[in-house]
Amino acid sequence: MKIAFIGLGNMGGGMAANLVKAGHEVRAFDLSEEALAAAKDAGCETFDTAREACAEAEAVVSMLPNGAIVKSVYEDEVFARAPEGAILLDCSTIDVATAKEVISKATEQGYAMVDAPVSGGIAAANGGTLTFMVGGATKAFERAEPILNAMGKAVIHAGQAGAGQTAKICNNMLLAITMIGTAEAMIMAQKLGLDPQKFYEISSQSSGYNWSLNAYTPMPGVGVESPADNDYAGGFATALMLKDLRLAMEAAKTADATTALGKHAKELYEAFAEQNGALDFSAIIKTL
Repeated sequence: MKIAFIGLGNMGGGMAANLVKAGHEVRAFDLSEEALAAAKDAGCETFDTAREACAEAEAVVSMLPNGAIVKSVYEDEVFARAPEGAILLDCSTIDVATAKEVISKATEQGYAMVDAPVSGGIAAANGGTLTFMVGGATKAFERAEPILNAMGKAVIHAGQAGAGQTAKICNNMLLAITMIGTAEAMIMAQKLGLDPQKFYEISSQSSGYNWSLNAYTPMPGVGVESPADNDYAGGFATALMLKDLRLAMEAAKTADATTALGKHAKELYEAFAEQNGALDFSAIIKTL
């Protein structure tokens, strides 16, 4: 299949490479010359504009920074440029309202489209083990699923348009809260004289079990290997976690949902991100 891929950053570059490995003909575009060069080395055909990349594509995949850019790219570069009948997949993490709006406009233009944000971070993008949370009509999901399977380990149809974004921001709000709680508990146990490794061994097998502790331990040299063991480099950047928390709080306000812990997590990450936005989000343990 001919697939246009727009947005070849830390996540998109690995995703596009995995589509090539799966046997697809990938037509890549990014504003960064360095990203385009890396995509070419990975086997993609590169183009000077998004509209050129879309011109002969049977599918278009995008991985872009925010909702405003997603809206602009689709309205100005994809709609009426991609062939009639192409399936459109936006894998960016954006606000729910914009996701619904762009999919609605795609439908008006005669395209099938899904919002399909991801969970898993850079390592999973490179390794093809992402989890995709997909919103859109059933027929659109069925067309998108084989493409997403080439880039991930799990592809879940969350519901209609915007449901993928809803699942993503709620999931990451929960992740932020549990990471802060895990960090607090580990530091408190240490200050009370308990060996952090012993705390990990106990809590990871009892009622304190959670992903932040068991699969992404935030303290260096304790539990599983994680970004904490690499000076908090790589992984999921604090700036990206803050972006997701802000989207979650925006959505909570719209839905009149009570999110006291989510609000507090956003405030803590806002303060931490001022000087540490590039560090993995688990580095918030440094504040304790």
